[in-house]
Amino acid sequence: MSTEPQTSQPPQQQNPPGRESDLTPLADHGRGSYRGSGRLTDKVAVITGADSGIGKAVALAFAREGADVVIAYLDEHDDATDTAELVTSAGRRAELVASDLASPEECRALVDKAVAAFGKVDVLVHNAAFQRTHDDISEIDDAEWDRTLAVNLSAYFHLVKAAAPHMWPGSSIIATSSIQSDSPSPTLLPYAATKAAISNMTASLAQMLGPKGIRVNAVAPGPIWTPLIPSTMPSEMVEQFGADVPLERPGQPAEVAPVFVMLASDEASYISGAVIAVTGGKPIL
Repeated sequence: MSTEPQTSQPPQQQNPPGRESDLTPLADHGRGSYRGSGRLTDKVAVITGADSGIGKAVALAFAREGADVVIAYLDEHDDATDTAELVTSAGRRAELVASDLASPEECRALVDKAVAAFGKVDVLVHNAAFQRTHDDISEIDDAEWDRTLAVNLSAYFHLVKAAAPHMWPGSSIIATSSIQSDSPSPTLLPYAATKAAISNMTASLAQMLGPKGIRVNAVAPGPIWTPLIPSTMPSEMVEQFGADVPLERPGQPAEVAPVFVMLASDEASYISGAVIAVTGGKPIL
């Protein structure tokens, strides 16, 4: 895993939702670096957005820590299949589930399929997200606003509601928030609003589910190099993506995944209601 400062990427764009194989440079998910130590042995994890980016790195790390993984994704079949191969190469089971999380019914169906395959849910990771870049609010149509809220925020509600009855004391729910929750960019208005709401909802859920022994936390990444970036930002923004944080470079998905492992593991048995920043030095208040 490279940690040398890299302040720019070649200008590039992809069609949404983006593909890992088209990234230049390719993202690092920890294939050659992550070493497991049995911290999630025999746990079952459901991970949304697990085809690429942070979700792929989390799936790889969870599997190498001993977990079976349900890989939820929209329609990026090649990327999702690659994630499944990473899981099975670690000796764990992988279940692929294509789901449009904008639909409450598909959120519930995802959890039903996980329970049918494994009989339980130990860890739920809601990581899938939708975003677009706009300079003016007049450019954001109603459908885009509604879909951003549905995929990023409402799906969190529907997934937790469906999964909680299949969880037990010691289970863990982890949402992906963002530095945008605290330092919103005007060009990402709908996305930033959902990420702030995710952090708030995490605090509520931690209190609501705490008496059942279910922990709820969030991870707030800063600029992480994933297909979401070239597929949702102008090429000139992509070129300088990540240069404005103290470490002066974008982070790699492999640099975020260990935080999810910690929160999913029994080592975090007294951590609930937290939002953990992984931002390259840019503070979240």
